Amino acid sequence: MKAFAMTETVFPRMPAARQRVLILSGLLFLLTGCQASAPVTSGVSLVEVNRLDPGIRLDIRYATAHNFTGHPLYPEARALLLPEPAEALVKTHRSLRGQGYGILVYDAYRPWSVTRSLWNSASEADRRNGYVADPAIGSRHNRGCAVDVGLYALDTGTEVPMPSAFDDFSERAHADWRGGSPAARRTRDLLRGAMEAEGFTVLPNEWWHFNFRDCDSQPLLDIAIDRVK
Repeated sequence: MKAFAMTETVFPRMPAARQRVLILSGLLFLLTGCQASAPVTSGVSLVEVNRLDPGIRLDIRYATAHNFTGHPLYPEARALLLPEPAEALVKTHRSLRGQGYGILVYDAYRPWSVTRSLWNSASEADRRNGYVADPAIGSRHNRGCAVDVGLYALDTGTEVPMPSAFDDFSERAHADWRGGSPAARRTRDLLRGAMEAEGFTVLPNEWWHFNFRDCDSQPLLDIAIDRVK
């Protein structure tokens, strides 16, 4: 019997991976009492990953207009995570150096209020297709244990091509897409393998998005990025 067969009639033109994300998100929404707990606004330790290892480079897209919204969402470019996933990301970065690559961070901790703003400004189509997180459930980015990453070449300092750009809302962004160049697929899979070895799991429809283990057990956070000490 085909899993999630009912989605073919409920969402007939939506990719199967997006259908599964929406259904699982809906189930989580129901199981958690239809609304997440109020976000925590203080008292949580967040670590700046590039202070742990300056070799980790930042390209925080939501601190610039170079993102799908076309305007900055963060007051400054910082990559913050809870201590355990931050240490795991450093280990990933160091494991890749012998192959000529370093970690490039696009996004890390995201305040819950930013997720709410993204949801409020998104089109119905983007909400329906799962391109933005519902603030009633929250994003794993809001929990400080999800990170969006790519690779850069140590010898040139340039970003390594992947099968799609960051925040591409198409099938090209799927973690198992078989299109694109063999070289781009190889580096995508290299990144995934290195991240998974340190306790991260890739989001099936976004090759760049990785959740650290037990992420859903962490509270939602709404601490402004520029107020983290």
